[in-house]
Amino acid sequence: MTVDLNPRFTFDTFVVGPSNRLAVTACRTVSDHPGATYNPLLIYGQTGLGKTHLLMAIGQRARELSPDMTVEYMTLDEFVESYHAAVSAGRPEDFRNRFAQASIVLVDDVQFLTHSKEMQAELIRMAGAFQEAERQLVLTSDRPPGDIEGLDRRLLDQMDGGLVVDIGLPEYETRLAILRQRAAESNAAFAPDVLAAIADLDVQHVRALLGIFNRLQAFQSVHDNPLTPQQARALVLGEAPTVEPEAQPGEGADADSGEFDLFLSGLQASVTRQVEGWKTEIQNAISEWSGRGYDTSSLEALLEQDGPAATDAAVRAFEEQVERLRGLEAEVTVFDPEVARNPAFKSPDRIEEVEALVRGARAKFVPPPGPSDAFALESFLLGDATKMALEAARAVIAQPGTLYNPLTFVGPSGVGKTHLLHALGRALQAEAGGSVACLAAETFVEELVSAIEQDALSAWRARYRHASAFLLDDVHQIGAKLHSQEELFHLFNLFADAKRQMVFTANVSPQDLEGLDDRLKSRFVGGLVANIGPPDDALRRTIVRSRLQGRVGSDDNEIVNYLADRGTDSVRSLLGVVQRAMNGAEAMGEQLNLETARKLLEEPGRAEARTSPPGRASGVIVTSLSALKSAEKIVWDWPNTTERVIEELS
Repeated sequence: MTVDLNPRFTFDTFVVGPSNRLAVTACRTVSDHPGATYNPLLIYGQTGLGKTHLLMAIGQRARELSPDMTVEYMTLDEFVESYHAAVSAGRPEDFRNRFAQASIVLVDDVQFLTHSKEMQAELIRMAGAFQEAERQLVLTSDRPPGDIEGLDRRLLDQMDGGLVVDIGLPEYETRLAILRQRAAESNAAFAPDVLAAIADLDVQHVRALLGIFNRLQAFQSVHDNPLTPQQARALVLGEAPTVEPEAQPGEGADADSGEFDLFLSGLQASVTRQVEGWKTEIQNAISEWSGRGYDTSSLEALLEQDGPAATDAAVRAFEEQVERLRGLEAEVTVFDPEVARNPAFKSPDRIEEVEALVRGARAKFVPPPGPSDAFALESFLLGDATKMALEAARAVIAQPGTLYNPLTFVGPSGVGKTHLLHALGRALQAEAGGSVACLAAETFVEELVSAIEQDALSAWRARYRHASAFLLDDVHQIGAKLHSQEELFHLFNLFADAKRQMVFTANVSPQDLEGLDDRLKSRFVGGLVANIGPPDDALRRTIVRSRLQGRVGSDDNEIVNYLADRGTDSVRSLLGVVQRAMNGAEAMGEQLNLETARKLLEEPGRAEARTSPPGRASGVIVTSLSALKSAEKIVWDWPNTTERVIEELS
């Protein structure tokens, strides 16, 4: 699987300072003259400092200078996944052939090589082949190669033969330049010295700095007066986390470095074989497509003819069949990557079989859980405690994937985070279409466990990688669940690179979540964290009045004020109070007023008295909304509440 280069990550958009100047210079050199010097090049530094940005900038620049140049970018996880897919299909040579065609290969996060002997062996083989062929290999890591546990000595020697360069923490001037660049890109205007005051803070990495900028921009957008430097510092002081590189145990590796070279020599010999002109053309096509792993038996059959056939037409027909196969392979990878590994996708003679496989995979594809229809943005009431979160949600709907990505709603239980998450998901689905994934973290973990048990991990991943947006409720529930965090990390990178929106909820700010991997924390702070607090006095009265609409007179302020003062810790508890009062009054056959409410809520046993309508066994309906897992999440607002009290145990 190849991830295309993010067009935003270029040298022009990378702010250069003393902490990164050497790394930028080395990257520009290899992009201008790939394979000629610094080969391989390894860039290391803490997470969030711009290593991936520089890696992709190399590919962008090289393509600008030579449009026909082949550039392959992938994370180490994708590198490993591609290798395992080829091995599972019994065609490991496909993996090697793929990179034999590339002029530049860019591999991110190689610190995870510590776990894999076989992948270290493949990288050793690739580095040796690239040095001999003067093709460029560039790697990134969160630590120097010598600090990666269990790294093969031969790989260390190869890196020492190229260039190892680090990126340091940005100093004040670089931080200020980054903030000013982001302000210009966002058309955001701040009062003089505001950005300078923020740049003066000891922020540990660039993602955290951009997250602070997003917070300032969101805060200023919901206030009439521009921020002062003092207000800006007060708003963000102490929120920039220190990200330490994670350490992982590992092993050494052995490799046969000659196997790949032998393959290339054999391929070259077949291409340069001296035969008649028309056969040479066919053999060139055979060499090219067999090198990419395709069955070329139909082309080989042309060589058995006594004389030249319609060579151009035959080769062109073969290439059209290959393009069709590649399109079908890309399509089915969305639904079921395991199906895409079927050898039939490499045989132009089996197109009908491949089309049947794709139809079957499409029919069996189950989209991810979507947002619940029980929540609407219009019913999420505006107040001081919800203003910033609601405005941020509206901004995301207007510009999904670009303005605040990810967006995280933070607050205690019962303040409306789940409501806003699902309402936002519904709006994104209505605006952009596609499949919006919206679910609780508990469901995410349960699905992952089930996929592992059923050996269906690739199909499970495909469900979410296909989504147009990804919304996860109660992300704090994946703390200390390492495999779930690993899957979320790769989803995070995929959605960020593709500019697809991510939204999360949590009970505390992500950088304060216990058990959350530092790599995830650094990505959360690159977006916007919007707090939702308990409802204030005015909002409580607005909520109560909206729930009582049609049940009491609109001017009955006594009952509104009484009920609003009964539940103050969360919206959920407040709605519970109102619902008990309404249902109790109806069961007693009395008008809901201040006296009736006091009887129900202050006299023991009164609130528990209930009368069920005839023919009903229960007044509680349990829904099947698998996206909501917490038993605390209750929807009380439903048409005809006398008939239907909904507790969404999902």
